[in-house]
Amino acid sequence: MAELDARRQKLKDDFIAARGYWSALWDGVLELSPEFFEAYTVFSSVPWKHGTLPPKIKELIYVAIDASTTHLYNPGTRVHIANALRQGATRDEVMEVLQLVSVLGIHTVTSGLPILVDELRKAGRGEEVEASVLTAEQERIKQAFVSARGYWSPVWEQMLVLSPEFFAAYAKLSSVPWTHGTLEPKIKEFLYIAIDAATTHLYLPGLRVHIQNALRLGATTAEIMEVLELTSVLGIHSITEGVPMLMEEAKRHAG
Repeated sequence: MAELDARRQKLKDDFIAARGYWSALWDGVLELSPEFFEAYTVFSSVPWKHGTLPPKIKELIYVAIDASTTHLYNPGTRVHIANALRQGATRDEVMEVLQLVSVLGIHTVTSGLPILVDELRKAGRGEEVEASVLTAEQERIKQAFVSARGYWSPVWEQMLVLSPEFFAAYAKLSSVPWTHGTLEPKIKEFLYIAIDAATTHLYLPGLRVHIQNALRLGATTAEIMEVLELTSVLGIHSITEGVPMLMEEAKRHAG
């Protein structure tokens, strides 16, 4: 990037002061539209100036939404992993975040299963999904999940009835960071809130469940609001992805 004029240098310095880092991802935005960059800095910095979560947790939330399978924004994932490590996160904590986020694919089942159950009932085949009493093995699987994850949901009951082996396998996979991890349960729920609330996913049933779980674990309104504020900046990736292409193509066109 060419040497900055006084205005752009101040905007860069203000961003670093508010956010604690700089990335080449911002160079093109600052060069082409200092007005937009200034507005984004103010917008994205609110939870950093007025929030309650530690910087390390903020960065782990960014890692979660960037690494989520519904987004997979690799440049941001790398930047925020580096930031999290600089803020004191351990390698194992970052790995734990990735483990927590990796189970997002289960929403294929939790979204599809209620529709399947509803259609079976409409087709007069409701007996296939109705279980007045769980078998001893199903009850064991359920209690193991509750013990590891701290909650239960009706959709898990349906999955457990229709495919106990699959649910047991999912329960084991999703419980690894809960039984072997180090992040406190409330923080884990914040990460789930972030990936469910992300505009690339917007999985409202899970968002509600994990807000309930976070509140039960002692989260404050301000903390949950801050998670939502941090997650809402995801749209900026339209800029950080599009601006380098714009600059390259504009240069090619001019040449």
